[in-house]
Amino acid sequence: MNRIGFYISSALVALALLSSTIFVVDQRQFGVVYALGQIKEVITQPGLNFKLPPPFQNVSYIDKRLLTLDNADTEPMLTAEKQRMVIDWYVRWRITEPSQYIRNVGLDERAGAQQLSRVVRNALQEEINKRTVKELLSLKREALMQDVKAEVQERVRGSKPWGVDVVDVRITRADYVDTITESVYRRMEAERKRVANELRSMGAAEGEKIRADADRQREVTVANAYRDAQKIKGQGDAEAARIYAESFGKDPQFAQFYRSLEAYKATFNKKSDVMLVDPSSDFFKSMRSSGGATAPAPAKN
Repeated sequence: MNRIGFYISSALVALALLSSTIFVVDQRQFGVVYALGQIKEVITQPGLNFKLPPPFQNVSYIDKRLLTLDNADTEPMLTAEKQRMVIDWYVRWRITEPSQYIRNVGLDERAGAQQLSRVVRNALQEEINKRTVKELLSLKREALMQDVKAEVQERVRGSKPWGVDVVDVRITRADYVDTITESVYRRMEAERKRVANELRSMGAAEGEKIRADADRQREVTVANAYRDAQKIKGQGDAEAARIYAESFGKDPQFAQFYRSLEAYKATFNKKSDVMLVDPSSDFFKSMRSSGGATAPAPAKN
């Protein structure tokens, strides 16, 4: 029974020892094998690998993917005209030489991110000090980022290379500090209000001009229409007078009788009218002549 237990224990120890000598490198990682604290081997290809059991050899892993470092520092930077600007940026970078990275930077990605953040901030501060706010906010920002990237690459590839590759440096936001931003917004608001009031004044003046022109055209149109109407009316009255004169000239007695009837109609058009006249006047001549007999018939042509 003791022998069986010994065999089982020996097998378990052998399995534990064997498992400590086997490790797997993922395709997203570098495998770094250490022997007594020194780098023994760097494995760049994914797969199953072997090493000596601890403490003779140990293995650690470093990410080989493209990494992103975002700015976490909100301290403002000074431009060429001494304006305080808050700059947000990010860096895309990757580890290319694990041995150099471990010797000159650190054992993990966080150490590289911390040092790279300081280098990028110093490079940005140096380049922003050379440029104005207008250049920082214009299309010249691309040249700024290229200069910063060149400085960062020069720094990480110096006498002690970091073993990293800086792929891109980008500025995501460039803004004034809060106190300056508030005053800028107030100036912008005042300027917009001034422009709006100016546009309203121009619109009101243009509206008055259009209304005045429309009123003038209306007066001219009404005057022309009244002139034409009076002209046509005058022509009609003249034509009517001509026709009346021509018709009445053919029979003067009938014409006088017709005119008397029209005068009577115009005079006695209301029952409430009261008139004091002389019955013997010529106005009632037609009535007197028709009192006992009918009016003379109009002559026939």
